[in-house]
Amino acid sequence: MLRYLSLRLLYMLPVVWLVVSLVFLLIHLVPGDPVAQMLGEGAPAADIEATRHAYGLDVPLPEQYIHYWKGVLHGDLGLSLRFNQSVSSLIAQRYPLTLQLTVAALLVAILLSVPAGVRSAQRRNRWDDRLLSVVSLLGLSFPNFALGPILILFFSINLGLLPVSGSGTFAHLVLPAITMGGALAAILTRMVRTSMLEELSHDYIRTARAKGLPERTVVYRHALRNAMIPIITVLGLQFGALLAGAIVTETIFSWPGIGRLTIQAISNRDYYLVQGCILAIGLTYVAVNFLTDLLYSAVNPRIRQ
Repeated sequence: MLRYLSLRLLYMLPVVWLVVSLVFLLIHLVPGDPVAQMLGEGAPAADIEATRHAYGLDVPLPEQYIHYWKGVLHGDLGLSLRFNQSVSSLIAQRYPLTLQLTVAALLVAILLSVPAGVRSAQRRNRWDDRLLSVVSLLGLSFPNFALGPILILFFSINLGLLPVSGSGTFAHLVLPAITMGGALAAILTRMVRTSMLEELSHDYIRTARAKGLPERTVVYRHALRNAMIPIITVLGLQFGALLAGAIVTETIFSWPGIGRLTIQAISNRDYYLVQGCILAIGLTYVAVNFLTDLLYSAVNPRIRQ
């Protein structure tokens, strides 16, 4: 297992290098002068040169690249021009809230999709299987920017059950988590159904039933565990999609996470803050892929071997 972990960590290093390098080049790929755009039109030339020197943009590109890597390794991502705070401290304040929202959306998706997918596989081509297929198709048809306002109108404005926006309590978390987890639940339901149909047709399932094991044990302990590999793959890939979707969802519900911070940084032309937010999201995605590989080995011991 230690050798497996070492190999996965070794494979992850080039990906981390590529992510950091692309984020570094982000400010240099912006059309025009990024410093002039940050300071706004009509900024004096002396202020532009002073800001360029303060941010280290007046030195050659290789030197900037080395300086950026030193900052990343020491947790120093520069200074936000608009908030007048370090980018690292701003991300540290907002990142836990985005992580909380993403994990809650993931739990919503799992709690909805696994029972629905298993039920659909058990009742193949029957009325409940067809009903679940229609519901999952509807879930795929509603993007976050459409589902969020609908939930706000129904649960917050019409029924008055949940707050419209903000954070701090469990009630504030419910609607954003459902908005983000709804589409993922639809994808996972179809994946669970497909994987379970394949597993339920194998000989070991017929053997388990012939031994007199309860149907719940056969389905959830034997079939579902062997069907988890493709499901875990989709979860790992969709976690990054949830982080990207958090930008839209956090804006709709005024959730003070890193997604909303990214939108504010873009509108304020705060490029160093944009760099830091994108770097945090990118490295999180790399870390989730690494954890997905570890889950593979936990679910299926043959991978460790």
